[in-house]
Amino acid sequence: MTPEILLVLSILIVAVIFLITEWIPMEVTALLSLGAVTLTGLVTPGEALSGFSNPAVITIWAVFILSGGLTRTGVANAIGHFVMRLAGNSESRMIVVIMVSAGVMSAIMNNVAVAALMLPVVMDIARHTGSPPSRLLIPLAYGSLLGGLTTQIGTPPNILVSEALHDGGLKSFSFFDFTPVGLTVMFSGIAFMAFIGRRFLPRRDVAKELTRNKTIDWESQYDLGEQLFNIRIPHDSLLINKTLAESRLGSALGWNVIGIIRNNQIRSAPGPAEILQAGDQLTVEGSMEDLKLLKNWQQLIVEKSGIDIQEPYSHEIKMGETIVAGNSPFIGKTLNSIGFRGRFEANVLAIRRIDRIRRTNLQDIALQPGDVLLIAGRHERLEEFKNISGFEQFRFVPGSELIDVYHLHERLMVMTVPPDSALIGKTLKESRLGESLGSRVLGILRGNDPILMPEPWETLQANDRLVVEGRLSDFEILRELEKLSIESRTRPDIKALISGNVGLVEAILSPHTTLVGTTLRQLNFREKYGLSVLAIWREGKAYRSNLRDMALQFGDALLLYGSQKKLQMLGSEPDFIVLTGTVQEELRLEKMKFSILIMVAILVPVIIGWVPIYIAAVIGAALMVLFGCLGMDEAYRQIEWKAVFLIAGLLPLGTALDQTGAARLIAEGVVTLVGPFGPQVVMLGLVALTFLATCFVPTAALVVLMAPIVLNTSTNMGLSPYAFMMAIAMAASASFMTPISHPANILVMGPGGYRFMDYFKVGGLLTFVVLIVIMFILPIFWPLTP
Repeated sequence: MTPEILLVLSILIVAVIFLITEWIPMEVTALLSLGAVTLTGLVTPGEALSGFSNPAVITIWAVFILSGGLTRTGVANAIGHFVMRLAGNSESRMIVVIMVSAGVMSAIMNNVAVAALMLPVVMDIARHTGSPPSRLLIPLAYGSLLGGLTTQIGTPPNILVSEALHDGGLKSFSFFDFTPVGLTVMFSGIAFMAFIGRRFLPRRDVAKELTRNKTIDWESQYDLGEQLFNIRIPHDSLLINKTLAESRLGSALGWNVIGIIRNNQIRSAPGPAEILQAGDQLTVEGSMEDLKLLKNWQQLIVEKSGIDIQEPYSHEIKMGETIVAGNSPFIGKTLNSIGFRGRFEANVLAIRRIDRIRRTNLQDIALQPGDVLLIAGRHERLEEFKNISGFEQFRFVPGSELIDVYHLHERLMVMTVPPDSALIGKTLKESRLGESLGSRVLGILRGNDPILMPEPWETLQANDRLVVEGRLSDFEILRELEKLSIESRTRPDIKALISGNVGLVEAILSPHTTLVGTTLRQLNFREKYGLSVLAIWREGKAYRSNLRDMALQFGDALLLYGSQKKLQMLGSEPDFIVLTGTVQEELRLEKMKFSILIMVAILVPVIIGWVPIYIAAVIGAALMVLFGCLGMDEAYRQIEWKAVFLIAGLLPLGTALDQTGAARLIAEGVVTLVGPFGPQVVMLGLVALTFLATCFVPTAALVVLMAPIVLNTSTNMGLSPYAFMMAIAMAASASFMTPISHPANILVMGPGGYRFMDYFKVGGLLTFVVLIVIMFILPIFWPLTP
């Protein structure tokens, strides 16, 4: 074993570990692998960057745009509605129709896009037939994966093995070379799911919507029963004539007010500006346990003498002003979504907009050009604002101006934590004091060791003096909330709160979302979309409390409540898919004929062999934009950039495996180990290894790494490389066994209420079926020996 082989194998092992564990983003792993093989001299700089111009990579991103064009012009949607008419009421028939339709579309479209497009249609089928969506959504995901096996552009592995053959000096696969084996595998998989696999699907109903003449129980589906209750506004309450936002029911207690009964009239989905009146009965979704927090806050002792504005700070902490520039990237964003505190290590104490100064609830205010931010932080951090892009005209503010202009001295309170307080030992974040007052804790005066700009995880101790920016009236409102009584005599009826204008639906993150890792608080979700998130379904479990601080994940299902108008607006957002066909983004139906003609115009020359597929795909993508099938911004959004960078970054590692002889060494090991048992056993071993690896490694990355090994193995044994490369492509694309095997599997996880074992049971059996078909059918069309 040469030093070069040892080096490239070490890089390979480290890369695979990072791809499996995802300790860092997969595309970052790929780019670091690119850098490693270049800096170690295993490939030249030109070879290292060749992945970005590789025909396979170009074909993949162009196909994403073509798929987007078909989606935006309603071609796929028309097929989906045709499916709905054919589905009938028989479960087996529904599964066959759904899987065939998804498979046909996946032959020329990205399979994740097909699954996302068909998802609302399948949900509607489930509602109209009364079938649990969990019986139909895994078949949808698997149908889209099986359909990708049938053509050269159906799935990235097919494109990659074709290009690998070309790079190896062999004739690459043509457009329909995958069709005989792919169709056999697809229809075998559909038959299995329709007659056997469906028996292993769970019966969970977490995504059914209230429709006419249907009775459902949302409370049990999302376990909302214990989270729904009624409270009444007393006739002497300070909350009378306050808006819902001013009442702090949401920020202080994390409650969603989803309805108000006033004078026997129901007001559904009230907005933050709804004014409370004496005797109002509020239907609330939240945790009754949170009411106990009020007793903790009541124990705090408010010092009536106040505090000097400079006392919470030392000479290290200064205050200054900066202005939001007209071209700032922060315009329209809130301090929460920016992550201002953590990003700039400074607190925003006030926002001055024209003649109005805001000092509370700053975290949820969308910034506008010209906003003046009063910030506090260490001197050196504030100096940096002179050079931070997006802000301008920074200056330090003298103490007199803090009083005369900002009147901060009127907003400072000091609260002492008594020795017997239940808050002792809790962090500031756990106390929720800052968000309850709509402000922040500026400092903790603790003996001779004051804590300036305390972090959220700072633990409270007995006799701590908390310097809080807020109003005494806000604190009095918190005390007033304790007087609210939960009515045990009446149980809320959520169905009574749903009318023609107000609905309850589910939504999931779209495949092209940019919101993964973002919290509802950072999104300012309630204010931005006018909808309440009642629960989040994640990996087979419903979460109903502390939702504002949960980072969204791909595959989450959000149970939303609000007006139909607001739900319709959410349906047009590219970051979300609303799971009903009646609330969807408006299509460009007038462009449908252009998108169909463009697909025909690029496929015919490819099939005949006149034009390489990557050139045709690029031309087709450009024509989709030129004829208005989708805009340029939409085209960029359709591209799955993670896949592009992942493949382009790992291709040089595959080149290094080949050029150093590492792939040959591995191939010789395979031949020595299983070669004596014959070519069938060799193919079985490689296919089984690929199936297993798809559970942990992205399919595209797997093919890039397996291709040189498979080519060398077939060469060493004198076998046909076409049969082995076809087998690897089929096995890599058949990613059924875990939800993380493929994005299409994750997409349906939330709406279907699936758990990990559901995929393992059904997908494991389907994988075995595909393995048998590959072993017996593939050699008929692609003999193992030349």
